[in-house]
Amino acid sequence: MYELKYDPDICRRCQTIDCIMNCQYIEMDLETAKREKNKLLEAVDSALLHDCVTCYACEEYCPNGNHPFYQIVERQEQLGIDPVPRPITKSQVQAMAPSGKIKVREGKGPLVNLCYFPMLRGLIKGRLFQEAAYFAGSDFMCQIMFLHFARDSVIKQRLPSLIEKIRREYVAGRGSDEMVCYHDECFGTYTSWAPAFGMEVPFKPVHLFDFLARRLGELDGLHKLNIKAAYQRPCSNRLAPQTDALVDRIFELIGVERTAREYDRKNALCCGGVFEAQQRFDLAEQVRERNVEDMKKSGATHVVFNCPFCYFTLSQKVSEAGMAPTFISELCRLAAG
Repeated sequence: MYELKYDPDICRRCQTIDCIMNCQYIEMDLETAKREKNKLLEAVDSALLHDCVTCYACEEYCPNGNHPFYQIVERQEQLGIDPVPRPITKSQVQAMAPSGKIKVREGKGPLVNLCYFPMLRGLIKGRLFQEAAYFAGSDFMCQIMFLHFARDSVIKQRLPSLIEKIRREYVAGRGSDEMVCYHDECFGTYTSWAPAFGMEVPFKPVHLFDFLARRLGELDGLHKLNIKAAYQRPCSNRLAPQTDALVDRIFELIGVERTAREYDRKNALCCGGVFEAQQRFDLAEQVRERNVEDMKKSGATHVVFNCPFCYFTLSQKVSEAGMAPTFISELCRLAAG
């Protein structure tokens, strides 16, 4: 029912193959990249389908918006190529299924979607989130994590009913069609993946950074934190790269210096958690070591996260390196008082 909207001729005419040549985890010369990309378009087995670490970055690298990462995931599932061992994939599909038992916390303020992470409810407090309503748990999980597992079919099956549930039970009647997405994955689902597959979204997703920047601009008496912080950009932010600039705006408002480092912005490295699920343990450790060393070298005293999975994966190493791991919303809350 839902088919990826892309133009194969755009890829065939492409001379730079940025989606592959800019990849930080696959090394190919240009001619090999062109050949393997053509295999992908022809729906035959390609090294790309086996070597891809599912970091999402090629969605950002493509200058034509032609969805190279979504193409890879479609082909992986179509050809039965599993980036994650099937028993792990099967268990995750079962574990992340909707339970039908979770309700919203009512409030007159903004509506905040915490996706699968009810443990983050304690962050929705203070002047920033005054009278906020929120929901969290498997019933509200956007399902886009299954891109890492080459299971587009799961997203296509579950997302339409989730969208309708949010519209009917939580957005309708509030006087605003806005829903704040705490997690990049949710925002990317509703603003990138869904449109790419022709799926209608009848409410307005608002990225957490947009919400925070707006609220900070409305509040009086902000306290400047005067700290230096490295930002861990999550893989799912590749689906909404325009929001990365809002980190700079937020940091400016609260007195945080975003340290200059090698592995940030377009060159950001993954946290490595997905690589472990793929059984690429050496790669996961190597990437973490490079990333944390780069953070420390930049002079950062804090490491700022938005993705809960990145936080759970990297926070211990960050702490051991002498830096304080924290969520961006927590820094904003401290500045707001």
